[in-house]
Amino acid sequence: AQAPAKDPHQFVGVKDVNQQKLVRALAAFLKKTGKLPVPEWADVVKLSAANELAPSDSDWFYVRAGSILRHLYIRAPVGVGALTKVYGKVNRRGHRPNHSSRCYRGPLRKCLQGLESMGLVAKDESGGRLLTSQGRRDLDRIAYQVFAEARKK
Repeated sequence: AQAPAKDPHQFVGVKDVNQQKLVRALAAFLKKTGKLPVPEWADVVKLSAANELAPSDSDWFYVRAGSILRHLYIRAPVGVGALTKVYGKVNRRGHRPNHSSRCYRGPLRKCLQGLESMGLVAKDESGGRLLTSQGRRDLDRIAYQVFAEARKK
């Protein structure tokens, strides 16, 4: 539970709102714009060797892209290899000991390339990717919308 902002013009950033609602709002924004190209194989691909099935959510690509944007806002620059650790999971191997497993790189690369084509993400000279000023502005705007929606309730 967050305290409502006293000043209506107070700055509200990404860290000030519920993260699940923020990622869902970012996914809705990316889907509504229609500029993020979704690969043809997006409905059948597994995201990790630890998964048994493809994602059940049909909008998983937009949700993952929104989550990547949030991660880049908080910690940038980040490369594909670091994101495979973030989105990796525990590989449960039956009666044998569990092992951590990184996620596949292909879907992450396609998300980042799509976000680059939208102008929200750019490559860094030192490696990895970071948010552009347009991407940071969009995330702050959507974070304020999520905050205002939570304040109404």
